[in-house]
Amino acid sequence: MKELQVAGFLDNSLVNGKGLRAVLFLSGCNHHCPGCHNVAMQGFDYGEKANIKDIVKRVESNMPLIKGITFSGGEPFEQAENLSELAYLLKKEGLNIWCYTGYTFEYIIEHLDKNNGWKELLDNIDILVDGRFEMDKYSHHLKYKGSSNQRIIDVKESVLLKHIILYEEV
Repeated sequence: MKELQVAGFLDNSLVNGKGLRAVLFLSGCNHHCPGCHNVAMQGFDYGEKANIKDIVKRVESNMPLIKGITFSGGEPFEQAENLSELAYLLKKEGLNIWCYTGYTFEYIIEHLDKNNGWKELLDNIDILVDGRFEMDKYSHHLKYKGSSNQRIIDVKESVLLKHIILYEEV
């Protein structure tokens, strides 16, 4: 069974995406953004290995209380090959998926075929918060993101329309 290197897990959160949701923090990040608030999670061996089926069971134990899951890090796309399987299984459960990444949406689209699992992962993400954290653009007033350069993107609409559609909370 496939595993992920997991830095941490929140059974429920209101600040990592819309609504009450679980949050999976993944280990490993090569961006090294100055001011990163998850510096320890940049290490690819930080945390512990977790079986995908065990993660699914843990998430399921919080349903129907939670309506979604957020992938954060570290950098989720560093583990896209295995994370895409988890995302697929959780989408089948009816959960919406948010994902934080230091990559831009454009970069991900341009490199889908060059990175194992990127296309499959993106196919299962509903909302992508993209872009590196930039300390000089930080504001504690920003909702769901750390710096003003980051975008909250509706992935399904953006892929369908072939241009960026920003998520608007209703």
